[in-house]
Amino acid sequence: MTSSELWTRATAERYDAEESELSSPAVLGPTLAFLAELAGDGRALEFAIGTGRVGVPLRERGVQVAGIELSEHMAAVLRRKADADSLPVTIGDMATTVVPGEFSLVYLVYNTITNLLTQDEQVACFRNAARHLAPGGRFVIELGVPPLRFLPPGQVAVPFDVSEEHLGFDTFDLVEQILVSHHFTRDGDGYRRANSRHRYAWPAELDLMARLAGLELERRVADWDGAPFTQDSAKHISVWRKPV
Repeated sequence: MTSSELWTRATAERYDAEESELSSPAVLGPTLAFLAELAGDGRALEFAIGTGRVGVPLRERGVQVAGIELSEHMAAVLRRKADADSLPVTIGDMATTVVPGEFSLVYLVYNTITNLLTQDEQVACFRNAARHLAPGGRFVIELGVPPLRFLPPGQVAVPFDVSEEHLGFDTFDLVEQILVSHHFTRDGDGYRRANSRHRYAWPAELDLMARLAGLELERRVADWDGAPFTQDSAKHISVWRKPV
């Protein structure tokens, strides 16, 4: 069993439209270039592949991509874009599900490791990535830095999006490292409310998880373009390598 919350059919059907900005060439182009370079001539495995926002265009670039996805509804949306022969997807959780063969790249984008709500499961996710990697292969994670610097005493929420179509706020349990993202999305004349739970983790904690899985940090940058990671970076792209 996994602690990840299961995406529903309704959420899957509107996911691409609500996250359309992430599929723009300006955002997706550097992501695909970064991952394709690491994959090289080898195979790539995407944990929590979702509707295929990254996996499908990466496959179109010539990288052999496979995926693991917990939600059958999200995978069904992906299947409209790519058939099972060109992009196989295994239904299961990313902490324990095993896909046959070895990969030169395993990757997790858009904060998805936080869907695992316990430290044990996040550790298992790193071990599962290492299990799939060929010697010299890389595990890549895209993850936001917890915005706790914006949380002064007495404040319970941090806004992450305030726009005409969407209001987003995170609330925090600082003891359990759980944040809840609250979404208010314009729907006709009103707003549709939804929320999701996540376990946030610091870069140093992820590095320790990687070491437990036998992986070594190769580099950490602030974005897919390779900008330096600093104390002011809002997110990081981290690359761990499996020793030869």
